[in-house]
Amino acid sequence: MYLTLKEAAEYLSLSESVIEKLIQQRRIRAIHDGEQYLLSKEQFSTHFKQLEKYKELVEEYLSEPIPEDRDIKDED
Repeated sequence: MYLTLKEAAEYLSLSESVIEKLIQQRRIRAIHDGEQYLLSKEQFSTHFKQLEKYKELVEEYLSEPIPEDRDIKDED
């Protein structure tokens, strides 16, 4: 499935100008049909998988309890 520049911007929650810059930098693959850019929706699946994995790691880190400091007990 292909997305237009506007649809891709909405799908990725980015502005159209940012998407266009990423296309020009060749960080996003796109086809230009003479009038508009067409982007394959499949190329973003890895991006969203990595985002989910990163969110899980952050949640795991934040839910880990803070260990008790041993030095505090030694003070008089």
